[in-house]
Amino acid sequence: MHILHLYKDYPPILGGIENHIQVLAEAQVRAGHRVTVLVCDPGPRTTVRQENGVTVIRAGRLATAASMPLSLSQPLWVARLRPDVVHVHSPYPLGELANDLLGRARATVITHHSDVVRQRGWLRLYGPLLRRVLAHADRIIATSPRYIETSPWLGPVREKCTVVPLGVDHRRFVPPPTPYDGPPTLLFVGKLRYYKGVDTLLEALAELPGVYLEVVGEGPMGDEWAARAARLGLSDRVRFRGEVPDADLPGYYHRAHLFVLPANARAEAFGTVLLEAMASGLPCVTTEVGSGTSWVVQDGVTGRVVPPRDPQALATAIRQLLDRPDLRVEMGRAGRARVEAEFTQERMIARVEAVYREVGGRS
Repeated sequence: MHILHLYKDYPPILGGIENHIQVLAEAQVRAGHRVTVLVCDPGPRTTVRQENGVTVIRAGRLATAASMPLSLSQPLWVARLRPDVVHVHSPYPLGELANDLLGRARATVITHHSDVVRQRGWLRLYGPLLRRVLAHADRIIATSPRYIETSPWLGPVREKCTVVPLGVDHRRFVPPPTPYDGPPTLLFVGKLRYYKGVDTLLEALAELPGVYLEVVGEGPMGDEWAARAARLGLSDRVRFRGEVPDADLPGYYHRAHLFVLPANARAEAFGTVLLEAMASGLPCVTTEVGSGTSWVVQDGVTGRVVPPRDPQALATAIRQLLDRPDLRVEMGRAGRARVEAEFTQERMIARVEAVYREVGGRS
């Protein structure tokens, strides 16, 4: 089967969708498929390379507007290629429109990773396009049932939707051999973007004397949140670690008592870091934003789910779990078991391939 993944970026560009595409593409090559990834290059020149068996085409980029590449050559590549299945990763208006108008694949699969939440002005233009693209797709993948239930875009096409949760490498992220015995420590991992809610976590931390926070990741809110931590008198208890090497990341999960993802918007559509934490045996505290976060984390079973933008509720949930080591152990074990049952990369890859075959991809 010739599979084409269509999106804006690909590693070494960092991001959850980029990493997800790489995991799928390289696994599909190992399964014997011919796999092409079509994205945009950071610069104006088009490059074509073989990377771990995947043909990666990075089409020349003219500019970037509202986080979207502007490229003339990427649509031309879409018109030129003739895959059995094109897998479009959305939201990405340029790729979606190019495939809808010029694509020659036998079947189109779209993973709807997230609604557009903040760019309200763009929605006036993008909304009609997205409805058309979703209506023309052969199958739409959502990463959780909660997103199908709550998305205004997926509701009208729910009969085309299939849930394929994201997966994690459960052999890489494992519980530590012995529980962490350092001072009470919280962990956040992720891009430092507005919807991650680290500002709420800092305000909650101010109500939790003696508790430390490790923040792993970089992003546009990094400087502002570091300044807020200083204003709250938390500089000695909050460590902004920046990006860390992949090999070091499991160690951060091992040196924490709780994982916290205090998202404040549906732009946090799933939370793969929650899976990493659960696989590592950590209970999680997250928020109810109408997305996959409150489906991945089962309130009272694998962690706690609290309202967004509520520092007091967040602090209360954190304090309750820090005060109950026995409950943390129980929730950590339940989280690990849930990952092994539902959220392994192998299960995700197999489910995606099943979708391809259902819509007519060749063997």
